[in-house]
Amino acid sequence: MNILLIYPKIPDTFWSFSFALSFIGKKAAFPPLGLLTVASLLPDQWPKRLVDLNVEKLSDKDLLWADMAFISGMAIQRKSATQIIARCKALNLKIVAGGPLFTSQPDEFKNVDHLVLDEAELTLPAFLKDWQNGQAKKVYRASGFCDLSDTPPPSWNLLNTKQYASMNIQFSRGCPFNCEFCNVTALFGHRSRIKTPQQIIAELDWIYSSGWRSSIFFVDDNFIGNKRYLKKYLLPALIEWRKNKKGCVFFTEASINLADDPELWI
Repeated sequence: MNILLIYPKIPDTFWSFSFALSFIGKKAAFPPLGLLTVASLLPDQWPKRLVDLNVEKLSDKDLLWADMAFISGMAIQRKSATQIIARCKALNLKIVAGGPLFTSQPDEFKNVDHLVLDEAELTLPAFLKDWQNGQAKKVYRASGFCDLSDTPPPSWNLLNTKQYASMNIQFSRGCPFNCEFCNVTALFGHRSRIKTPQQIIAELDWIYSSGWRSSIFFVDDNFIGNKRYLKKYLLPALIEWRKNKKGCVFFTEASINLADDPELWI
Protein backbone atom coordinates (compact mmCIF):
# COMPACT_ATOMS: atom_id res chain seq x y z
CA MET A 1 0.00 0.00 0.00
CA ASN A 2 1.73 3.15 -1.21
CA ILE A 3 0.85 6.16 0.94
CA LEU A 4 1.23 9.76 -0.26
CA LEU A 5 1.06 12.34 2.52
CA ILE A 6 0.14 15.75 1.11
CA TYR A 7 0.40 19.07 2.95
CA PRO A 8 -1.53 21.92 1.29
CA LYS A 9 -0.07 25.27 0.33
CA ILE A 10 -0.27 28.10 2.88
CA PRO A 11 -1.27 31.32 1.06
CA ASP A 12 0.69 34.54 1.40
CA THR A 13 -0.42 35.54 4.88
CA PHE A 14 1.11 35.98 8.31
CA TRP A 15 1.30 32.19 8.57
CA SER A 16 3.35 31.67 5.41
CA PHE A 17 6.28 34.01 6.22
CA SER A 18 6.79 34.01 2.43
CA PHE A 19 8.58 37.34 2.11
CA ALA A 20 10.76 36.87 5.19
CA LEU A 21 11.83 33.39 4.04
CA SER A 22 13.16 34.78 0.77
CA PHE A 23 15.86 36.61 2.73
CA ILE A 24 17.26 33.38 4.17
CA GLY A 25 16.86 31.14 1.13
CA LYS A 26 14.26 28.81 2.67
CA LYS A 27 10.95 27.70 1.18
CA ALA A 28 8.86 27.17 4.32
CA ALA A 29 9.01 28.08 7.98
CA PHE A 30 8.23 24.66 9.47
CA PRO A 31 7.69 21.04 8.36
CA PRO A 32 4.17 19.51 8.55
CA LEU A 33 4.60 17.95 11.98
CA GLY A 34 1.07 16.51 12.11
CA LEU A 35 1.44 14.56 8.86
CA LEU A 36 4.89 13.32 9.90
CA THR A 37 3.30 11.97 13.09
CA VAL A 38 0.46 10.37 11.12
CA ALA A 39 3.10 8.66 8.98
CA SER A 40 4.52 7.05 12.13
CA LEU A 41 1.07 5.74 13.05
CA LEU A 42 0.73 3.92 9.72
CA PRO A 43 2.00 0.36 9.21
CA ASP A 44 5.79 0.24 8.86
CA GLN A 45 5.62 -1.98 5.80
CA TRP A 46 3.64 0.58 3.78
CA PRO A 47 5.91 2.74 1.56
CA LYS A 48 5.38 6.43 2.27
CA ARG A 49 6.19 9.72 0.57
CA LEU A 50 5.61 13.28 1.74
CA VAL A 51 4.79 16.15 -0.61
CA ASP A 52 4.69 19.54 1.12
CA LEU A 53 3.29 22.01 -1.41
CA ASN A 54 5.04 24.82 0.44
CA VAL A 55 8.43 23.50 -0.71
CA GLU A 56 7.69 21.46 -3.85
CA LYS A 57 5.08 20.78 -6.51
CA LEU A 58 2.62 17.90 -6.51
CA SER A 59 2.96 15.97 -9.77
CA ASP A 60 0.62 13.50 -11.42
CA LYS A 61 3.48 11.01 -11.13
CA ASP A 62 3.28 11.35 -7.33
CA LEU A 63 -0.47 10.77 -7.39
CA LEU A 64 -0.26 7.80 -9.76
CA TRP A 65 2.36 6.16 -7.52
CA ALA A 66 0.02 6.22 -4.54
CA ASP A 67 -2.73 3.83 -3.51
CA MET A 68 -4.06 6.29 -0.96
CA ALA A 69 -3.55 10.00 -0.21
CA PHE A 70 -3.53 11.41 3.32
CA ILE A 71 -4.24 15.15 3.55
CA SER A 72 -4.09 17.38 6.62
CA GLY A 73 -4.11 21.11 7.15
CA MET A 74 -5.45 24.19 8.89
CA ALA A 75 -8.33 26.48 7.93
CA ILE A 76 -6.01 28.87 6.11
CA GLN A 77 -5.06 26.02 3.73
CA ARG A 78 -8.63 25.33 2.62
CA LYS A 79 -8.23 26.54 -0.99
CA SER A 80 -5.14 24.41 -1.63
CA ALA A 81 -6.69 21.40 0.13
CA THR A 82 -9.77 21.65 -2.11
CA GLN A 83 -7.56 21.71 -5.21
CA ILE A 84 -5.61 18.67 -4.01
CA ILE A 85 -8.82 16.75 -3.38
CA ALA A 86 -10.04 17.55 -6.91
CA ARG A 87 -6.80 16.27 -8.43
CA CYS A 88 -6.97 13.06 -6.41
CA LYS A 89 -10.59 12.45 -7.41
CA ALA A 90 -9.75 13.01 -11.09
CA LEU A 91 -7.24 10.15 -10.86
CA ASN A 92 -9.53 7.94 -8.73
CA LEU A 93 -7.13 8.10 -5.80
CA LYS A 94 -8.67 7.35 -2.40
CA ILE A 95 -8.46 10.28 0.02
CA VAL A 96 -8.12 10.20 3.80
CA ALA A 97 -8.32 13.62 5.46
CA GLY A 98 -7.87 14.88 9.00
CA GLY A 99 -6.42 17.71 11.04
CA PRO A 100 -7.96 21.03 12.20
CA LEU A 101 -9.48 22.04 8.83
CA PHE A 102 -11.42 18.82 8.32
CA THR A 103 -12.21 18.28 12.01
CA SER A 104 -13.76 21.75 12.27
CA GLN A 105 -15.78 21.55 9.02
CA PRO A 106 -16.32 17.90 8.08
CA ASP A 107 -19.62 18.55 6.29
CA GLU A 108 -17.82 20.80 3.79
CA PHE A 109 -15.79 17.89 2.36
CA LYS A 110 -18.32 15.36 1.16
CA ASN A 111 -16.06 14.21 -1.71
CA VAL A 112 -13.37 12.98 0.70
CA ASP A 113 -13.53 9.19 0.96
CA HIS A 114 -12.63 8.92 4.65
CA LEU A 115 -12.60 11.66 7.29
CA VAL A 116 -10.36 10.52 10.13
CA LEU A 117 -10.95 13.39 12.53
CA ASP A 118 -9.94 14.63 15.99
CA GLU A 119 -6.64 13.16 17.22
CA ALA A 120 -5.18 10.55 14.88
CA GLU A 121 -3.76 8.54 17.78
CA LEU A 122 -7.37 7.60 18.61
CA THR A 123 -9.16 7.51 15.25
CA LEU A 124 -6.53 6.29 12.81
CA PRO A 125 -6.13 2.79 14.34
CA ALA A 126 -9.90 2.22 14.03
CA PHE A 127 -9.82 3.32 10.39
CA LEU A 128 -6.84 1.09 9.59
CA LYS A 129 -8.51 -1.92 11.20
CA ASP A 130 -11.72 -1.35 9.23
CA TRP A 131 -9.78 -0.70 6.03
CA GLN A 132 -7.90 -3.95 6.28
CA ASN A 133 -11.21 -5.75 6.88
CA GLY A 134 -12.81 -4.06 3.87
CA GLN A 135 -15.27 -2.14 6.07
CA ALA A 136 -13.87 1.40 6.21
CA LYS A 137 -16.45 4.05 7.16
CA LYS A 138 -16.86 7.60 5.90
CA VAL A 139 -16.24 9.36 9.25
CA TYR A 140 -14.21 8.50 12.34
CA ARG A 141 -14.54 10.61 15.49
CA ALA A 142 -13.06 10.35 18.99
CA SER A 143 -15.00 10.75 22.22
CA GLY A 144 -12.01 11.96 24.26
CA PHE A 145 -8.37 12.94 24.05
CA CYS A 146 -5.28 10.79 23.61
CA ASP A 147 -2.42 10.12 25.99
CA LEU A 148 0.61 11.79 24.40
CA SER A 149 2.98 9.40 26.12
CA ASP A 150 1.80 6.86 23.51
CA THR A 151 2.45 9.18 20.53
CA PRO A 152 5.30 7.95 18.33
CA PRO A 153 8.09 10.27 17.14
CA PRO A 154 7.46 11.90 13.75
CA SER A 155 8.78 10.19 10.61
CA TRP A 156 11.59 12.69 10.07
CA ASN A 157 13.13 10.41 7.43
CA LEU A 158 10.45 11.59 4.96
CA LEU A 159 11.72 15.15 5.18
CA ASN A 160 14.35 17.24 3.41
CA THR A 161 15.24 19.46 6.37
CA LYS A 162 17.24 21.89 4.23
CA GLN A 163 14.01 23.31 2.81
CA TYR A 164 12.86 24.71 6.16
CA ALA A 165 13.78 27.68 8.33
CA SER A 166 13.17 25.78 11.57
CA MET A 167 12.45 22.29 12.77
CA ASN A 168 9.53 21.77 15.14
CA ILE A 169 8.56 19.54 18.01
CA GLN A 170 5.49 19.12 20.23
CA PHE A 171 5.59 18.75 24.00
CA SER A 172 1.92 19.28 24.88
CA ARG A 173 -1.62 19.70 23.56
CA GLY A 174 -4.43 21.62 25.22
CA CYS A 175 -4.57 24.85 27.20
CA PRO A 176 -6.15 25.80 30.56
CA PHE A 177 -7.52 29.07 29.16
CA ASN A 178 -10.52 29.80 26.93
CA CYS A 179 -9.53 32.81 24.81
CA GLU A 180 -12.25 33.97 22.42
CA PHE A 181 -9.84 34.26 19.46
CA CYS A 182 -8.54 30.69 19.75
CA ASN A 183 -10.02 27.26 18.95
CA VAL A 184 -7.30 25.23 20.69
CA THR A 185 -9.50 24.13 23.59
CA ALA A 186 -12.28 23.10 21.18
CA LEU A 187 -9.81 20.86 19.36
CA PHE A 188 -7.57 19.66 22.20
CA GLY A 189 -9.29 20.41 25.51
CA HIS A 190 -8.48 22.48 28.60
CA ARG A 191 -6.11 20.01 30.22
CA SER A 192 -2.51 20.25 29.11
CA ARG A 193 -1.53 16.75 28.01
CA ILE A 194 2.19 16.13 27.76
CA LYS A 195 4.91 13.93 26.34
CA THR A 196 7.59 12.61 28.64
CA PRO A 197 11.04 14.23 28.70
CA GLN A 198 12.39 10.96 27.30
CA GLN A 199 10.15 11.32 24.23
CA ILE A 200 11.23 14.92 23.67
CA ILE A 201 14.93 14.13 24.07
CA ALA A 202 14.65 11.22 21.61
CA GLU A 203 13.08 13.54 19.02
CA LEU A 204 15.75 16.20 19.64
CA ASP A 205 18.49 13.57 19.30
CA TRP A 206 17.19 12.61 15.86
CA ILE A 207 17.01 16.23 14.73
CA TYR A 208 20.54 16.91 15.96
CA SER A 209 21.97 13.70 14.50
CA SER A 210 20.56 14.68 11.11
CA GLY A 211 22.96 17.61 11.13
CA TRP A 212 20.41 20.28 12.06
CA ARG A 213 21.95 23.20 13.99
CA SER A 214 19.40 25.97 13.54
CA SER A 215 16.28 26.87 15.56
CA ILE A 216 13.72 24.41 16.91
CA PHE A 217 10.14 25.54 17.51
CA PHE A 218 8.06 23.98 20.29
CA VAL A 219 4.67 24.17 18.59
CA ASP A 220 2.60 23.95 21.77
CA ASP A 221 -0.17 26.54 21.77
CA ASN A 222 0.75 27.24 25.38
CA PHE A 223 4.12 25.84 26.41
CA ILE A 224 3.46 26.65 30.10
CA GLY A 225 0.03 25.00 30.25
CA ASN A 226 1.43 22.66 32.93
CA LYS A 227 4.07 24.82 34.63
CA ARG A 228 4.77 22.39 37.47
CA TYR A 229 5.67 19.52 35.17
CA LEU A 230 7.54 21.81 32.80
CA LYS A 231 9.77 23.22 35.54
CA LYS A 232 10.32 19.96 37.39
CA TYR A 233 10.94 17.60 34.48
CA LEU A 234 11.19 19.01 30.96
CA LEU A 235 13.25 22.17 31.46
CA PRO A 236 16.00 20.35 33.42
CA ALA A 237 16.11 17.72 30.66
CA LEU A 238 16.39 20.40 27.97
CA ILE A 239 19.13 22.22 29.85
CA GLU A 240 21.08 18.97 30.15
CA TRP A 241 20.54 18.15 26.47
CA ARG A 242 21.82 21.54 25.35
CA LYS A 243 25.18 21.03 27.09
CA ASN A 244 27.99 20.72 24.52
CA LYS A 245 25.49 21.17 21.65
CA LYS A 246 26.03 23.69 18.86
CA GLY A 247 23.14 25.88 17.72
CA CYS A 248 19.58 24.57 18.13
CA VAL A 249 18.03 27.60 19.80
CA PHE A 250 14.56 26.88 21.16
CA PHE A 251 11.51 29.11 20.79
CA THR A 252 7.81 28.63 21.54
CA GLU A 253 4.46 30.24 22.42
CA ALA A 254 3.27 30.87 25.98
CA SER A 255 0.51 32.75 27.77
CA ILE A 256 1.32 36.12 29.33
CA ASN A 257 1.11 34.72 32.87
CA LEU A 258 4.66 33.56 32.21
CA ALA A 259 5.56 36.95 33.69
CA ASP A 260 4.00 35.96 37.03
CA ASP A 261 6.54 33.17 37.59
CA PRO A 262 10.10 34.41 38.28
CA GLU A 263 11.46 30.85 37.94
CA LEU A 264 10.59 30.97 34.22
CA TRP A 265 12.40 34.22 33.57
CA ILE A 266 15.87 32.70 33.75
